[in-house]
Amino acid sequence: MSFPLQEPAEVNTDYETKTTKTILVASFNPVKIAAALHGFQAMFPETEFNARGISVPSGVPEQPFSDQETLLGAANRASNARAAEPGPGVDFWVGIEGGVCDDPSPCYPFQDQNPILNETRKQDQVRLQSFAWVVVLGNRNSLQNPTSSLDSHQQRESEFIMGKARTSTYYLPEETTRLVRSGMELGHAEDQIWGRSNSKQQNGSVGLLTQDVVTRKGYIEQAVVLALIPFKNPGLGF
Repeated sequence: MSFPLQEPAEVNTDYETKTTKTILVASFNPVKIAAALHGFQAMFPETEFNARGISVPSGVPEQPFSDQETLLGAANRASNARAAEPGPGVDFWVGIEGGVCDDPSPCYPFQDQNPILNETRKQDQVRLQSFAWVVVLGNRNSLQNPTSSLDSHQQRESEFIMGKARTSTYYLPEETTRLVRSGMELGHAEDQIWGRSNSKQQNGSVGLLTQDVVTRKGYIEQAVVLALIPFKNPGLGF
């Protein structure tokens, strides 16, 4: 008995294969890894990402105590992560460093014009500010199509660049400030004050103080997005 031949099923090839980009975060802290991943996903929703961590030295003290020292720590972490795993297999290297500093507010020269500033100046000079720096290393055009709204002669060639951004800043309470000034790292100080364990890998100082209105992941994630501005706009000079 013979059977009629059937036409082979038509294979649908009308799809685009997505390439997954890998982010190497210079930390095993799950909050930092999640913040980096979600920041990239928010900025480039059309691209697939995965993120993982690596332990590398920051080259600065465990508790950075200035804006410059904190930025240096983030840059060192990103650079050292790239040196440890230069690729292929890694597309972006991210360094995240938290730090504190004395209040550098530029409004104090005008304190006499505002009694509230005058009254709080001494207190602000005692308390510390808390913040973090995010540094992203990668190729300028690795997340963009070759076409853009800019003229072709304005298109910049692919090159390795750094994106960086600082988080928002908040004041630490006197109790935390005293412990940090005595030499204790901020995360350990918050653990002692709040009776927590390893809070810096959970909601962190900002989460504890705002009762998670601002989570540590969300706090860092916004700075990751801002650090990605050069990669979002590869035709502009950064």
